[in-house]
Amino acid sequence: MGHGIKLSEIVEKMNLKNLTPEVDMVEKEVNVPDVNRPALQLAGFYDRFDSNRVQIIGNVESRYVQTLSEEQRKDTFEKLLQHPIPCIVFCRDIVPEESFLKTAVKYGVPIFNTVKQTSDFMAEIIRWMNVRLAPCISIHGVLVDVYGVGVLIMGESGIGKSEAALELIKRGHRLVTDDVVEIRKVSDETLVGTAPDITKHFIELRGIGIVDVRSMFGVQSVRETQNIDLVITLEDWSRDKEYDRLGLEEEYTEFLGNKVVCHRIPIRPGRNLAIIVESAAVNHRQKQMGYNAAQELYKRVQENIAKKRK
Repeated sequence: MGHGIKLSEIVEKMNLKNLTPEVDMVEKEVNVPDVNRPALQLAGFYDRFDSNRVQIIGNVESRYVQTLSEEQRKDTFEKLLQHPIPCIVFCRDIVPEESFLKTAVKYGVPIFNTVKQTSDFMAEIIRWMNVRLAPCISIHGVLVDVYGVGVLIMGESGIGKSEAALELIKRGHRLVTDDVVEIRKVSDETLVGTAPDITKHFIELRGIGIVDVRSMFGVQSVRETQNIDLVITLEDWSRDKEYDRLGLEEEYTEFLGNKVVCHRIPIRPGRNLAIIVESAAVNHRQKQMGYNAAQELYKRVQENIAKKRK
């Protein structure tokens, strides 16, 4: 947390063309996952100007500037560009006039352009910056996409998380990350999990070593990121422990202040973990769609009791 996104990373990710290569942008970064269209500023209104955001200029703004006299334009550019702006992006392949670029170089403000439509570009860059700047933690676990449900498998070292993941991949599901999961809080509802670059697409199996999932099972067996919808905690089966057999009560676990449904699954030889994880994922989707098997069973039992009483 507290780290910005380097401008060079934004340029690369958003495929921007640099119109001011003479401006040094090595130290420049963006710390706010939002943008501003400086229409009001170009019209001379600078109250509450969010100068720390990426500034985006589209058709409307550039048309407005063209209605001004040369003198007014110079004045407008001076006023805007003397603010500490991280960068300005012109959309729709608009190229600003020479005097604008000169003033930008004078004040050290990098200017870029993109062929994308203004609203499309804004939506894309905001979404990407939100993920990049979101609060982040790293935890020990395995993240897989099972029927579109992001399942985070946790548990003690050596309990069989990676083996379960490999079995799921063989059954056609997708690996996001093994061993270390980077979790980002993108909103109050959404947690996104990714792999650290260094271990991306690798699984470590005790006794065998490192397995490259992508080269073994193909590109369809891996995913870059996935929302975390469900947590499955594997634990050693204990005779003395009470396990929830109906699943009427939802248990939750918390990451970065967000709650996620959690199932504790006892491990015993002969229990096929992959099928258990698959069933949990399908059950989770059913609940989201409004069908709850446990409540359905409970209802049947109650109806049955009522019948017998009559």
